[in-house]
Order: sequence, then C-alpha cells, then structure tokens
Amino acid sequence: MDYNELGNKLKEILKLENDPVAIKWSVKEPRDIEKEEGKSRFCAKITKAMRGKTFYATAEEEECMGGARYSGLKDPKEFPATMQSGAFLVPMGVYKNIPAVQRSWKNNLNVEYEIFNAVIFAPLVNAEFEPDVIFIVCNAKQGMEILHANAYDSGTHGLGADSGPICSSMAAVPYMTGKVTYGFGDVGSRQHMDISPEDIMVAIPASEFSRIIFNLEEMRTKKFFKEM
Repeated sequence: MDYNELGNKLKEILKLENDPVAIKWSVKEPRDIEKEEGKSRFCAKITKAMRGKTFYATAEEEECMGGARYSGLKDPKEFPATMQSGAFLVPMGVYKNIPAVQRSWKNNLNVEYEIFNAVIFAPLVNAEFEPDVIFIVCNAKQGMEILHANAYDSGTHGLGADSGPICSSMAAVPYMTGKVTYGFGDVGSRQHMDISPEDIMVAIPASEFSRIIFNLEEMRTKKFFKEM
C-alpha cells in the first residue's frame, strides 16, 4: 500500500494545512532512520514530524512521563511515587486532587512495556515505512468529514477523547483498539505543540486508512458533500 500517495490524497481532498504524521512502534532501533537529538515530549515529537522531520526515539529521548509510559517505552514503576500517583498534577492545576487523577488515568490505555524499543515519527507523505497510526491536526469541518468517512460504509463511530494525554488517546488508543479516535488535545499537548487554538486532532489506525480515503473520495461525489 502506498501510504505516501494516500497521505497526499488526504491533504488534497481536505486541503489540510498540516502534514499527517506516520507513527510506528519498532522492536529494534531502525538503522536507516536518524535518532532524535536530545529529549522532547511525545506531543512535541509529533509537531517535529508535521514540520518535515523523520526520526525515531527511544525512552532516553522521551522527556515526559506520559510519553514514556503510554508509548510503552518505560516501566511506570520506575517513576517516583509522586508521578505514579499523579500527585504532581494537582499543584499544576490539571486535577483538583489525587483521586481525580487516578479515576481519570483508569481510562488511559498504554502500549505494553518491554515489547518495543523505539517509536518512529515521519510526515506521512515522506514515510518509508508502514505506519501503525496516522495522526492528523485539522479544523473541525475536516475532522467531521474524516469521521463521516469512517462511518460511511461501516456505521461505526470513532472514540472521543477529553482530558487524557494524546500519547494515550491519539497514539496508544488507536494502536490498541484499531479504532479512529478524535479530540481536542490535552492541556500539556496544547502547550508543547505548534498548533492553532481552533485545531482538533484525529488519529486513524493504518488498517483503516485506505478505506477512509476511498470513502472521502466517493462522498465528494454526493449531494451533501459536493455542496459544502
């Protein structure tokens, strides 16, 4: 499957301003892709890929506990107790108290630890690997069309995300469930990504991507979407 071509089709059909990002989990560190220099957060890595960079990262290059935990690169038990409990988020104003953090975190999926050693990021139009998840930053209308295209031939609905970190909701969740996910990002990702206030996020499992592109093309020949 030519994901580069599909990525270009998606950009053309929806007139996306941002490049869709290909994300792939890798058992071994790839030899033909550059390793990220320094540390950054998982969400910041996505912005780097949207801006044209192709690279991979290991646990050593992950700056955020969430990114390391939910991508499956680091054992959560290795973090200090204040991080394991979520207590550090209370004085930051993300949650009112520890019970609220714990209840919220119960809904966050993560990739299982000790399976993968690296995560690869690239603009989809340039990716020379088969992605696991395609991450898209778009406006609300574009996101609506993607979700309609997902339901067009299947009747299935995507999974909505709210306050959970995007390293879980927009990466681990579509990877683990095989379902399209969508949301507005979380306070952390909004602070560390170069995106507009009105942008939303959609993540598509690679197994669903070609079907959704085909549906978008067909929908554009129909009355409702021709008139938009």
